[in-house]
Amino acid sequence: MFRKLSFLFTIPDLRRKVFFILGILVVFRVAAMIPVPGVDPARLKSFLAGNQFFGLFNIFSGGVLDNLSIVMLGVGPYITASIIMQLLTMVIPRLKEMYQEEGEIGRERFNQYSRLLTIPLAFLQGYGLLVLLVRQQVIPQPDLFGYISNIVIIAAGTVFLMWLGELITEKGIGNGISLLIFAGIVSRLPFSFQQELFTFSPEKLPGFLAFFLVSVAVIAAVVVVSEGQRNVPVSYAKRVRGMRMYGGVSTHLPLRVNQAGVIPIIFAISIILFPGLIGSFLAGVPHSSVQWFSQFLIQFFNNRWVYGVTYFLLVFLFTYFYTAVTFDPKAIADNIQKQGGFILGVRPGRPTAAFLSSILSRITLAGGLFLGAIAVLPLAVSVFGVQALTLGGTALLIVVSVVVETMKQVEAQLVMKEYENI
Repeated sequence: MFRKLSFLFTIPDLRRKVFFILGILVVFRVAAMIPVPGVDPARLKSFLAGNQFFGLFNIFSGGVLDNLSIVMLGVGPYITASIIMQLLTMVIPRLKEMYQEEGEIGRERFNQYSRLLTIPLAFLQGYGLLVLLVRQQVIPQPDLFGYISNIVIIAAGTVFLMWLGELITEKGIGNGISLLIFAGIVSRLPFSFQQELFTFSPEKLPGFLAFFLVSVAVIAAVVVVSEGQRNVPVSYAKRVRGMRMYGGVSTHLPLRVNQAGVIPIIFAISIILFPGLIGSFLAGVPHSSVQWFSQFLIQFFNNRWVYGVTYFLLVFLFTYFYTAVTFDPKAIADNIQKQGGFILGVRPGRPTAAFLSSILSRITLAGGLFLGAIAVLPLAVSVFGVQALTLGGTALLIVVSVVVETMKQVEAQLVMKEYENI
């Protein structure tokens, strides 16, 4: 792998792409350091430490909430818009046809709709975040012009990051949005190591060693499961057209163990942290019943066992849900039949769809259990007493997935350059 990376810098075109990506990531980190005016750092730190939702959001946005950066929303609104568009394919047949059947042009138009939906979502999320921060006295109460200008700046920051991500995708290597999220997560690691080193003591050494061994094992498991797939053999009958013969080949249909990726964890996070967010909003209402309900919501979902069990179950259920949304066995079976293909021992059409559905259900069971375990990973790792180094399961899954996918694209670029040289 290191030989391939060193070879990467010997090819001028690929070297320019790598330096272009690094330059974009530097611009991202510089923007993350520009704060919104009038922030109280002490109150902000206390607020993030005591609020699960915004603490997790801060991790995903790369620590841009540490100083209330102008890009404080990160690419969150774009991810939300993409998820909404994926869900709308279930109820709007035209969107499903555009995404699955119109090829590259249809997917590009679908992505354009996601970008347009990002703008109103950025305004809504920016307004909600500012209102909550003002109520928590993290920032002073602005006037109407201050509200409008701050919301516009925050929304523009999200659009700016979305544009940077598109530039990386178009002119660099890998998926730009994923690389921005990756850079945001990794950027917090040096501070975490520094924090642990300053508080290091000899009695913590066994915990550090155990944490290191568990981390290596978990990363290996993430790679294995993320790359794992069930290959369903598909054969194509011979067809004669004119004087030429087509078909007569055997291939396979890959069904991934983790078909849903990281999306079920994001769905589950949105739901399980929503009651606590509602409780934070209701905390300022001057009514005894509302105050009691607010405290109940906050304390109930701050219980580690309740939070862990609920989180695990939601991730498991959403894994099945999102797999059903994105993978249609009937459409796959129809496409195989139209191309003259068949699965050995299974009749084409509806029996093939039922066969694929049964296989998908079994491997999704393993994928759902794996994602659920990854989601509650921080609760298990916290027993080692190295809280600062504990990386969330979602963040770990994203980091490993982005690294693996980027390495695949780098290898593909190298292979393509080798063929061009030949």
